[in-house]
Amino acid sequence: MSEVFREVKVRDWLLAGALTLLGLLLMILDITTTDAEYARSIAEGSAYHLPDSRSPWMIPVFLAAFVPVLWWRRSVLVVSGIALAVMVLHDLLFGWVTRCGAGLPLAFVLAFLGAMAYPRTKAWLACGLTALLAAAVVVVDATTGPDPLLLALPIILIVFGIGRAARHRGLLNEQLKIRDAELRQLRDQRAALAVADDRDRLSHQLDGLLQERLAQLTAAAESADGLPPAQAKAVLESIESGSRQTLEDMREIIGLLRGGEVDLAPAPTVAHLGALLARHRSARSRLTVTGDPRSLPAAVELSAYRIV
Repeated sequence: MSEVFREVKVRDWLLAGALTLLGLLLMILDITTTDAEYARSIAEGSAYHLPDSRSPWMIPVFLAAFVPVLWWRRSVLVVSGIALAVMVLHDLLFGWVTRCGAGLPLAFVLAFLGAMAYPRTKAWLACGLTALLAAAVVVVDATTGPDPLLLALPIILIVFGIGRAARHRGLLNEQLKIRDAELRQLRDQRAALAVADDRDRLSHQLDGLLQERLAQLTAAAESADGLPPAQAKAVLESIESGSRQTLEDMREIIGLLRGGEVDLAPAPTVAHLGALLARHRSARSRLTVTGDPRSLPAAVELSAYRIV
C-alpha cells in the first residue's frame, strides 16, 4: 500500500480531494432533486432535461473518474483515459443526469496537467482525451444539454496553452540550474588550477632559495678555513644565523604550499611550557624555571617546546 501512495504529494491529495468532493456533492444533488423541481427549472430555462435516474449507484461510479487524479504524476494519459471510460459508462448506465458541475472542471484540470507533464505529441494526445471527456460530460447532461461543449472546447485549449507555457518556463529554470552548476564547477576548477600554479611557483621559489642560501653558507664555511679563532667564530655565527633565517623562510613557504592546512596560530614557545604541563600533568611531571627569561630565536623556541 505504501508503494501505491509513495509518489503522491500533499497537493495531489488536495487536488483530487477537492474534485472528488465536488463530484460527490453534485451526485447527491442529482439524487435529492425531485422531478417537480426539475420541471420548474426546465420551464424557467435553467435546466434542459428531466433526469433518467436517481440511483445511489451514480455516486461511486461517478467518483471513480476523480479518484485516479491522485496518480497523475505517473501518467496523465492513463488518468484521462480512466476518467473518459468512467464518464461514458456513467452516461450509458444512468442517462440524463447533471454532470457538468464537476465533470468539466475535471476535464480542465487534466488538460492543464497533460500540458505540463508531456512533450508536444503526448501533450496533444492528452488534450484530445480531455476534449472527449468534456463531450462525454455534457452529451446527456440534464442541466445544460450538449450546447456548452462549444464553450468548453476553447476553454480546454486555453488551459492547455497555459500548461504548455508553464512547462516551458519550468524547463528553462531547470536548464538555468544545470548551467549554474556547470559554471560553479568551472569556477572551482579554475581556482584549483590557479592554486596549483601558485604552489608550483612557490615550490620553484623554495628550491631557488635553498640553492642560493646553501651556496652562501658553503662559501662562508670555506672562507673560515685558516682564519684566526676570533674571525672563524664570527664566520660560524653568521653561518648559524643564516641557517636559522633559511629555516624560517622555508617554514613560511611550506606553509603557503600546504594551502588550507596552514595553521595561522603563533608557533609555541618556551613560555608555553606551563600550559603544556597543565594539559598533561602526571605524578612525575614538574617544571623548574631558573634565571631571567629572555627572547630566543623562533626556531630555538619551537624546537625546545617540541622536545619537551
